[in-house]
Amino acid sequence: MLRRLERLLLDLSVCAIAGLCLLITVSVLLRALFNSGIPDTVIMVRELMVASILLPLAAATTARSHIGVEFLAKMMPLRVQAGLVIFGSFVGLFALCPLIYAGWRELAHTYSSGSFFFGQFSLPKWPGRLIFLIGLCACWLRLLSFVISDLRLLVSGEDIRELADPKPAIGDE
Repeated sequence: MLRRLERLLLDLSVCAIAGLCLLITVSVLLRALFNSGIPDTVIMVRELMVASILLPLAAATTARSHIGVEFLAKMMPLRVQAGLVIFGSFVGLFALCPLIYAGWRELAHTYSSGSFFFGQFSLPKWPGRLIFLIGLCACWLRLLSFVISDLRLLVSGEDIRELADPKPAIGDE
């Protein structure tokens, strides 16, 4: 179920990037050829950037593709390396909690107050806040699943080489 959600969010992120490309290209062409543009382009680009960055966050977490400094960790025994991987996931869980809380508060506030961007289209603010919250929550759920499964693997004494040197898993279904 979580993998399907990650795939959907990744696909939506690709659509957001395609929309960004199209919006910026059309806006530049209109500006260059007809000295006009698309109203509220800056607002739409800003909101699409949120989607393109945060929606694939859970898929990047699944692939364990976050930036990491491994030059010291690779010198340690496998059990210590696995422990560091679990510790990193655990820290990530706690680091995302304040962001999720703030995202929830901001979404609730913008939705209940009916906030919108000032521009010709008067676009509502809440969709971008919702995308932010969905992206972070999906990442948090993936980190939680990693902490549980990795701890289980470490405690059971099974082969922990996968924890120390994981293989990317994006699009493996």
